[in-house]
Amino acid sequence: MKVIIAEKPDQALKLASPFVHKKKQGYVEIQPNRLFPRGAFITWAVGHVCELVPPEAYNPAWKKWTVETLPIIPESFRHQVIKGKAKQFGVIKQLLRRPDVTEIIHAGDAGREGELIVRTIVEMSGVRKPMKRLWISSLTERAVVAGFESLLQEEQTRSLYHEAYSRACADWLVGMNASRVYTVLLKEKGISDVFSAGRVQTPTLALVVKREKEIASFKPEPFWEVKASFDVDGKRYEGVWHKDGQSRINDPELAERIAAFCREKPARVSEVKTERKEFLPPYLFNLSALQAAANKLYKFSPQKTLDVAQKLYVKGYLSYPRSDSAFVTAEEARAFPDILSRLARQPEYRGFFPAPKASIAQDRRYVNQKKVTDHYAIIPTEQVPTVAKLGDDERKIYDLVARRLIAAHYESALFDYTTVVTLVDGRAAFVSKGKVQLRAGWRSVLFDEEKEEDEPVLPPLAEGEEGRVHKANVKESRTQPPKRYTEGQLITLMKTAGKHLDNEELEKVLMKTEGLGTEATRAAIIATLKQRKYIEVKRNQVYATPKGMLLIDLIGDKILASPEMTARWEQRLAEIGQGLASPQAFMEQVKKLSRKIVQDAVEQARSWNLDGYDVAAMPKQASRFSLGKKVAVCRACGGDLVDKGDFYGCANYRKTGCGVTLSKTILGKKITAANVKRLMETGRSNTIKGFQKGEERFDAYLLWDDRERKVRLQQEAGSKEVRAGDIRKRKASR
Repeated sequence: MKVIIAEKPDQALKLASPFVHKKKQGYVEIQPNRLFPRGAFITWAVGHVCELVPPEAYNPAWKKWTVETLPIIPESFRHQVIKGKAKQFGVIKQLLRRPDVTEIIHAGDAGREGELIVRTIVEMSGVRKPMKRLWISSLTERAVVAGFESLLQEEQTRSLYHEAYSRACADWLVGMNASRVYTVLLKEKGISDVFSAGRVQTPTLALVVKREKEIASFKPEPFWEVKASFDVDGKRYEGVWHKDGQSRINDPELAERIAAFCREKPARVSEVKTERKEFLPPYLFNLSALQAAANKLYKFSPQKTLDVAQKLYVKGYLSYPRSDSAFVTAEEARAFPDILSRLARQPEYRGFFPAPKASIAQDRRYVNQKKVTDHYAIIPTEQVPTVAKLGDDERKIYDLVARRLIAAHYESALFDYTTVVTLVDGRAAFVSKGKVQLRAGWRSVLFDEEKEEDEPVLPPLAEGEEGRVHKANVKESRTQPPKRYTEGQLITLMKTAGKHLDNEELEKVLMKTEGLGTEATRAAIIATLKQRKYIEVKRNQVYATPKGMLLIDLIGDKILASPEMTARWEQRLAEIGQGLASPQAFMEQVKKLSRKIVQDAVEQARSWNLDGYDVAAMPKQASRFSLGKKVAVCRACGGDLVDKGDFYGCANYRKTGCGVTLSKTILGKKITAANVKRLMETGRSNTIKGFQKGEERFDAYLLWDDRERKVRLQQEAGSKEVRAGDIRKRKASR
């Protein structure tokens, strides 16, 4: 018998779907078949089942937050089972220890985190049995069967585990020491709040704060431009006065004199230049590009895009979403005609077919084995859904990915860009620019995604043609401050380690860049910064809060806030994943950095001056370990259930391990303290109106489950339950 360990329950069911199977408590039993002659068990993790132990588990003195106990550097790292997930861990451990089980199949997500999650569970179980690796990029039945037919040896992906483990330990070390030292030192200055800091989150915050300061320090200055309209043989067009390549005039009186000089004067076309430009179709999506596109078009947060893409992956409609590659192998490209033929049957895409190119199997812009890393680009699978029946969010993400693939089978877009120089009275030069689309090509598929300001269409003009100035006016404008980043732009900025690149340059670094975080973690980093009250997003623009500004000001130019240093570390971690660098050597560097972070902070604190900061206005980050206002008696253990900021949680978490938590917002509805109190006293809250799941709105009440010691959401009409509780606030410090 074999035990297959998936990363999540829904993925386990997808892996079981090609076979005759029976669902049990915590696992699925597969009946004997061609691939598993003796049958198999498929069980699952629930995301991370194990976590690194807290500091006090290594040394009781490390429990107290003091500068004297820093830096905290364990000799070796240990894991523990997360209390709320002990039951499922027990199921997995029991299956692994069965005497008739002779082999383990690691079926976690085919990436770094998947490696870490499943291997850590196996290690914690104490079982040492042969293991193989299922490595697939989609969950269609065909892909699942093909994956089980060609399992990898576990050592083929072991380096990815070393990378993920090194990343987790590095984040623990840097986050634990940096967060404690800044929190303690600021408390000594009279600011009692938790100041979380981390290896990736702090350099990312520094980018946002830098832009905030650029905007705050910007002083707008007025400038003037002279605009004229011309009539040349009945052809009307406009131009802007230029001299030495500049159109802006700093003196309004000079601008008025130029305009007055030009009025009713003769004009002659002195120069006409036309440049033809070809624009190739965009690359296929990797996760960062998909997140940026969805944010630009639909204002989706990066985390929302990842969550929706993950759902489509689990349903079998999209390939693995956490990919950092924009390329596919020849094998995937050979399947494109079949996928396109299925897309062509959908009303949404019927008008794009037949596509100009029947195949792109030989096109190295898309097909390049050397540029496919762990996974190929995000593409639709052969399991094409009825697009109109998808939920609104899923339809939007699926549509983006489907259109990208269709566009890759279209011709380039062609434009003629024309620049006309018109001389007024032989002296004043005016420049007019326009473009003409000669061939829409792929833009007919992706026009909305590739929106840009249209330049005017100029009439056909020839050098030497003469006419007159129809109008000449002065326009006053002011210089504009830099724009705040959108969440999509912040994702791109993290990928390029803070380097501002235009689209053409960005294409060149799509495959190899020393960025902040990874494709899979960047969205979570931004979400963490929001949760910790360092940034806030308004109308899709990212603002640094006073709390975020304060932390970065205090850290200054030290290494903790350096995007370049963090980017180099990411490169080293990637080398560990490729088996090219030593995890031990990397961790020694991290330990040195942790010591330096503490030393730098202590030295800096001597000269901190916080007089200019409005501490009272800073949003507080709720600490899991700080007791807030009591709202009820915990129904599970009798302790105090307290307000912890974004959620309600049991105050006995550290004392007894009671893990009762309840988010303050569930499916769009605020959960009041009064309803939490009633829930804890009677086992049921009042009816709450207006929950929303997808497009569905419904009324429901909170229900306490005594057996599971969890809160559930129960719809009024006896509908199925929706898990609402156990939203545990993780303390990972990236």
